[in-house]
Amino acid sequence: MRHNGPIRIGLVEDEAETCRAIADAIAAAGDMALVATAASREEALHCLGRYETDVLLVDLGLPDGSGLDVIGAAAVRWPDCAILVSTIFGDEASILRAIEAGAAGYLLKDIEAGELVGEIRTAHAGGSSISPMVARLILGRVGYSEPPRTAPPQPVDLSSRELDVLKLIGKGFMTKEVAHILGISDHTVLTFVRRIYRKLGVNSRIEAAAMARRMGLLRRA
Repeated sequence: MRHNGPIRIGLVEDEAETCRAIADAIAAAGDMALVATAASREEALHCLGRYETDVLLVDLGLPDGSGLDVIGAAAVRWPDCAILVSTIFGDEASILRAIEAGAAGYLLKDIEAGELVGEIRTAHAGGSSISPMVARLILGRVGYSEPPRTAPPQPVDLSSRELDVLKLIGKGFMTKEVAHILGISDHTVLTFVRRIYRKLGVNSRIEAAAMARRMGLLRRA
């Protein structure tokens, strides 16, 4: 059930400086609230029974275990919650395990706190927030290689602007980057992304990017 009111954020992060930076960015956003924080796996799992969040940010490297356990438990406890990984680990194994556990997005910690706020909004709106490097890796490794030429996808009625957005997200660009390149607002980008998802019958940027490849859009870009 979608909550009416500020976006409720849960944060699982053991680095105090990073936690403060994210908390400050959330406080300054105006449309979201930090309702729960945890600095360890045990504390995070305990929080699942006390709080409900709309978006959960999880670091993978926790002092007493893996954030993957938190992701898996949260995906079961809060099926409507968007779970985002925020981590320094950009290796293939970590990325794929996090997505398999239930993460809707995967961001590396080189992202600015202010940009992270934008990605929280993207995730809450139903989008998938994935760092460009991560998107390229996934597209190359989990079955999104070029499809057989004997089975082209059916034509899809996308507007010229929707095609522009699809090309960019297919290359791994994030919401703010797409907005800057096209000279439109973040909100407008999210609107186009939702329309693209509906028309293509997909639920994530990775699936949309795979479809863009199948349609030949990335080869022509």
